[in-house]
Amino acid sequence: QVQLVESGGGLVRPGGSLRLSCAASGSIFSIYDMGWYRQAPGKERELVATITRGAMTEYADSVKGRFTISRDNAKNTVFLQMNSLKLEDTAIYYCNAKGISTGFTYFDSWGQGTQVTVSS
Repeated sequence: QVQLVESGGGLVRPGGSLRLSCAASGSIFSIYDMGWYRQAPGKERELVATITRGAMTEYADSVKGRFTISRDNAKNTVFLQMNSLKLEDTAIYYCNAKGISTGFTYFDSWGQGTQVTVSS
């Protein structure tokens, strides 16, 4: 009952920037944690960055200093600003949200993914 829709992926040259957005909708009472994960071809899905409702953040070592996660609690939206993109950042990026539904059950929902391709 909670849907996540990502946007903002695309093709960018090395050193370029992209901004991903993810909006959550549905039977949401409160969202605790939101985050971005990615999966490159032939690899397992990995954490990119997470942010709590109180704006505490965590980043993968590979993106520290280049990516910034932020959220708008009023709009149930999370963003990922990606700067200084590298070839190895190419992957499908997935949004994740964890929280409590209006039925007071826990949810852990995923978006459908958005492709980010870094290529010269």
